[in-house]
Amino acid sequence: MTPQFEVGDKAPDFTAELTDGSKVTLSKMLKDSGVIIYFYPRDDTPGCTTQACDFRDNFSSLKNDGWKVIGVSKDSAKSHQKFTDKYSIPFDLIVDSETELHQQYGAWGEKKLYGKTYMGCVRSTFAINQDGTFAWAEYKVKTTGHVEKLMQDLKN
Repeated sequence: MTPQFEVGDKAPDFTAELTDGSKVTLSKMLKDSGVIIYFYPRDDTPGCTTQACDFRDNFSSLKNDGWKVIGVSKDSAKSHQKFTDKYSIPFDLIVDSETELHQQYGAWGEKKLYGKTYMGCVRSTFAINQDGTFAWAEYKVKTTGHVEKLMQDLKN
């Protein structure tokens, strides 16, 4: 059964690999700030680029409000690095090639395209408070507009 998290639920802790090969652990990141983690299907595709650039363009504001942003896809570190360089992405990207983190957060599931059913990334965004609970949890987010909605909701 795929988990579906809601505001107030405890976020699963994780340790994952970043683009540069270093490891990051959620519980350690939460000591310094809240964490916004977003799952996206693929580097350098139109929708995912729009979404990443939306986070990039709002990065300073989110950081000033006490949030660290981190993106997750199953792309390789090499792909993440190209994507980061090409679009000046100022935040870390997690390499989740085996989709373990996707599955842990319920961001991996059945999708349909042109009548074909397949398993893939469910575009999702989560904001995790420093106490480890979800301040915001949305599945099937749109590539445009959801960062603005996230920021508004976090301020309320």
